[in-house]
This record gives sequence, C-alpha cells and structure tokens, in this order.
Amino acid sequence: MKSYGPGGRTLDFNFYDTTCPNLLMIVRSTLWPAINKDPRMAASLLRLHFHDCIVNGCDGSVLLDDTEEIKGEKKAGPNMNSVRGFEVIDAIKTNLEASCPSTVSCADILALAAREAVLQAGGPSWAVGLGRRDSLTASMDAANQQIPSPFESLQNITAKFTSKGLNLRDVVVLSGSHTIGFAQCFTFKGRLFNFKGSGKPDPAMDSLLLSGLQSRCPNKNSSNANLAPLDVVSFSRFDNAYYSNLVRNSGLLQSDQVLYADPTTVDLVNYYSTNQFAFFNDFAVSMAKLSSVGVLTGQNGQVRLKCGSVNPH
Repeated sequence: MKSYGPGGRTLDFNFYDTTCPNLLMIVRSTLWPAINKDPRMAASLLRLHFHDCIVNGCDGSVLLDDTEEIKGEKKAGPNMNSVRGFEVIDAIKTNLEASCPSTVSCADILALAAREAVLQAGGPSWAVGLGRRDSLTASMDAANQQIPSPFESLQNITAKFTSKGLNLRDVVVLSGSHTIGFAQCFTFKGRLFNFKGSGKPDPAMDSLLLSGLQSRCPNKNSSNANLAPLDVVSFSRFDNAYYSNLVRNSGLLQSDQVLYADPTTVDLVNYYSTNQFAFFNDFAVSMAKLSSVGVLTGQNGQVRLKCGSVNPH
C-alpha cells in the first residue's frame, strides 16, 4: 500500500515489514514508558514532528546537532529552549539499531512517535507511510523563516501551511494539537497585560482565565519561561476541548483564539467543538498529509546511524 506525498514521492505503509518486522513494537515499548513518566512528552513529540516537517519537509533535520558545517534548527528562535523529546527519539533509535541496524530512518521514527504519542494521549490513529530518508543538513535560517509563530496573523500562518501543500482546514485541524501540552508565558503574555500596545489585557479573553494566567505569568521577565496549559480543561488528554475553549474565549495563544474570531475559520471551530468524531477523523487526514511533506525517498538522503549527526563518510 503506497501513500503519495505532495511531490508524488511514494511512502509505503509496509516499508519495513521484512527488514524490521518488530519496528512498531520497539517504538511503542520505548515511547509509552517515557510518556507515562512525563505527561508533557506526548505533546512534545507531536510538536517535534511538526517542526521537522514544516521546515523543508519531514527529513529529520530538526534532530541534527550543530557542527562546523551545519548551523542547525535546534537553536533557531522557535526551537531554542522549547522543542524537547530528543532523548526519547534517541532511545528509540538505539533500540532499533540493536534490532535492525542501519535500517530505520530518524524521520520515520519521528512520524511514528507523533502518531503513537497522540494515540497514547487518547487521540486518533492514522496510517503512517514509511520510507523517509534523513537529510544531510539542517538550516537555522529556514527554521526561523518557516515555522509559524504564535505572534503571527492567521494570514501569515496559513501562507506557511499552503507553501507546504496544506490548506486552511489543515491549519484549523492541526492547531487542535494544542489540546495537549504547555506554552511558555512569553508566547501569550502580551494578551495578559498589554494587548496590541493598549496597556490593557485582551478584552476577548475570559476573565477567569485571565486572572489565573496573570498570577501564573506575572508581568516581569523572570516569568517568561513559566508554563501554562494550552488547553485549560484537559491538557493531558487529546480531545476536542481545544475548540470548546475557543468558543468560550479561553484559547491561550492569540494564534489559537483568532481561529474563532476570523470569519474564514469560525465555522470549523464551532463544528469541531461539538463533534469530536469529526475532529479526530480530520486530524488523522491532516497528519497523514503533514507527515508526507517534502520527504526524501529512494537514494536521496541517508539512514542516519545516530539521529543527531550525519553519518561519517
């Protein structure tokens, strides 16, 4: 069974059936204990895959450490002191290398880990096409330019998605990832104290949420890295509460709440807020699209032996 990426490059659901038959068992047996130990990890692994795919495609570039030749993505603005979960991917890779050496790419591990993380958090499953190869390089500049920011307009965020073959529905659906995980205070603090330079909080934000966040994120720089749940109702459970929160003006990030304020997206938000089944179905479709963006296949790229470094010549 083949799955075609936006560029027509094929991924195969059965790619490792003969070369690494225990792949899924190894991924799950490594991943599940890590998520049980750290409930934030499910969201972190999903985000790691997204940050990989949205920058020059799903090629494992986000995992590369800096070298003299490579100024990578880990230290780019959207990733620095923010993306996490590298040790879980490395642990999966180590276990796979012991079972089927030089076979499974780090990009494929990221794609599978994202799905398993969502599943573990109570979300939907989707078929993951496999056969991605790992990039030979990474780009800090590309990460800074291509990763959507919580401070950007919906128009800009949508443009970043459409440049990857995704559409406005995918923006709304994949934003639903924020049903799990946390954000640092600096990403939404402007809404609490000085919304758009007004010197006042965002008038649209629910007053109870606002007062809770103001005490969690006081108006001083020392609170910038404090964490708040993206979904105040059920931050460790993958469900449709994210959309219900938006309807109640309880979205955390401005880039989330705008989905309810904008006439092009409000109908979808209302729909998903009352129909978790539809959200789960559409999320599975959008994730399958996302995870096939810009993939390297065949003889392109390589299968890295360690996810943080390109194989020595």
